[in-house]
Amino acid sequence: MTLLILGLALFLGVHSTRIFAEGWRTNFIATRGPQAWKGLYTVVSLAGFALLVWGYGQARLDPVVLWSSPRWTRHLAALLVLLAMVLLMATYVPGNAIKARLHHPMVLAVKVWALAHLLANNTLADALLFGGFLVWAALSFRAARGRDRANGTVYPAGRAGPTVLVVVLGVVVWAVFAFWAHAKLFGVRPFG
Repeated sequence: MTLLILGLALFLGVHSTRIFAEGWRTNFIATRGPQAWKGLYTVVSLAGFALLVWGYGQARLDPVVLWSSPRWTRHLAALLVLLAMVLLMATYVPGNAIKARLHHPMVLAVKVWALAHLLANNTLADALLFGGFLVWAALSFRAARGRDRANGTVYPAGRAGPTVLVVVLGVVVWAVFAFWAHAKLFGVRPFG
């Protein structure tokens, strides 16, 4: 469990600099340059991600069960992950109405994904991993919206074509992941 906690601390910690240390981040970039920041950010992110994946894998070998998850939570989780995939696609398709309305769909995708997995899973490692991401996403979304207000950020209106593309891509990516990739990557079939 120690590796999982350390990995979460590194990964979510470096991803939290805009939440808790915006001034330090800005000063670092001003004095050392954006490439130095990107390098540090990348190295810490990769190290944290590797540790959390390794730690979570180790914790799954000897799980500490916290509660009993009813079977229906897996189906609810699959539906929520479908929403998360649509939100994730909205991050990358320019001109869509979802991003125009929500402004930060990737962080919302992480929030919905984490909540879905908290509902369907029941171990201490799950609570740490997905609970950590859920708390981070909630704080990150609040901070990003605050920056938008402070900077007077205006998002362009979305169009129907890109929005339809977002939904189609989200459904396709979700289906590939739900019916094939999740089992291949994690050994768990969402509908198994």
